Amino acid sequence: MKYRGLLISSVLAAVAAVVLLVGAALYAILPYDLRGSANLEKVKKTVEPVLSADLQKIGAELGDPIFVRIFKEPKELEIWIVADETYRLFKTYPICTFSGALGPKLKEGDNQSPEGFYSVSASQLNPHSTYHLSFNLGFPNRFDRAHGRTGSYLMVHGNCVSVGCYAMTDEAMEEIYLLAEAALNNGQLSFDVHAFPFRMTRDAMDANTDSRWIDFWENMKDGYDYFEKHGRPPGVGVRHGQYIFG
Repeated sequence: MKYRGLLISSVLAAVAAVVLLVGAALYAILPYDLRGSANLEKVKKTVEPVLSADLQKIGAELGDPIFVRIFKEPKELEIWIVADETYRLFKTYPICTFSGALGPKLKEGDNQSPEGFYSVSASQLNPHSTYHLSFNLGFPNRFDRAHGRTGSYLMVHGNCVSVGCYAMTDEAMEEIYLLAEAALNNGQLSFDVHAFPFRMTRDAMDANTDSRWIDFWENMKDGYDYFEKHGRPPGVGVRHGQYIFG
């Protein structure tokens, strides 16, 4: 009986291994669209002509430097682009979904989307994401680490599913990804992504004075106000556990 049990276990293990191998092989030959990933070349052929035409309307072109702002409320992502040496708002995309509530991400597994000031370089782009297309925010940044915050693989991606990420529709993510890739390929070393709970007007801040995060948000507001005043993203540093800007 003992030998029979071992034999059955070995057979089951062998069958499971074969199933995994066959599954991996099938996945590898599936069209990108059927396995969650985007066929980037197909996306470029379809989307780039329309995107280029839209950019021309504001005097910009594909490859110009970009800047991204995210607002949990009202679930919007803004793309700003440099045209004639000035940052101009190109488009505001609806965020399909994000995780958690207003406030920063604190630890791995808390199902909370981050808030803060992040930077994205070419190595953080993922054209083969199982969530259509994506880029990694770079969480935790220096500020997050100073406060002991943990987490990994926090993305902006497509597929409208979120476990700590900012999820867009596939159509929106295609445009966002192509703008990001083109800017980085054209000489922008990295682009800034500022993720806010809401548009940090004085009225909005006053309406949230009872939040446990109000001190954190007041610090974030300095970075928000810098862009509103100067029309360009600030340099971002960290000193004594606080963001500094300029």
